[in-house]
Amino acid sequence: MIKAIYPGSFDPVTYGHLDVIKRSSKLVDELIVGVLNNNAKTPLFSAEERVRMLKEVTKDLPNVKIIPFEGLLVDFARKTGAKMVIRGLRAITDFEYELQMAQTNHKMEPEVETVFLTTSLEYSYLSSTTVKEVAAFGGDISQFVPPIVMENIEKKRK
Repeated sequence: MIKAIYPGSFDPVTYGHLDVIKRSSKLVDELIVGVLNNNAKTPLFSAEERVRMLKEVTKDLPNVKIIPFEGLLVDFARKTGAKMVIRGLRAITDFEYELQMAQTNHKMEPEVETVFLTTSLEYSYLSSTTVKEVAAFGGDISQFVPPIVMENIEKKRK
């Protein structure tokens, strides 16, 4: 059985994230979407809120589990029994950072491999940061995030 983790902050989850989740769920038996709770950052949504939204938008994907985590990704992989990490790449700048992280993770846990998926062209520009910036100025984010996420962002803005 192939078990993989797709880690991220997902603050908020975008259509780009969902694209990677859907595509990678077809490649593995079980996909764990690891929602990072990073105390060094101040997220728009709590880990619980992000988990709730991700569960809602992935409810039709039976082999996808949403699990929050803190700390090192390799520790989370050990805890869940995952042997693969999936990362999405939008641009060459993503690759440089992700390659360094993949090599560091592999050094700490040689049994865990990282697989890179290039994002679909229609989402190659999209990031959670961009969504938050557009929303902060009252822009239309409906083409970037699922309706449930858009509703939650609007509630936070009010």
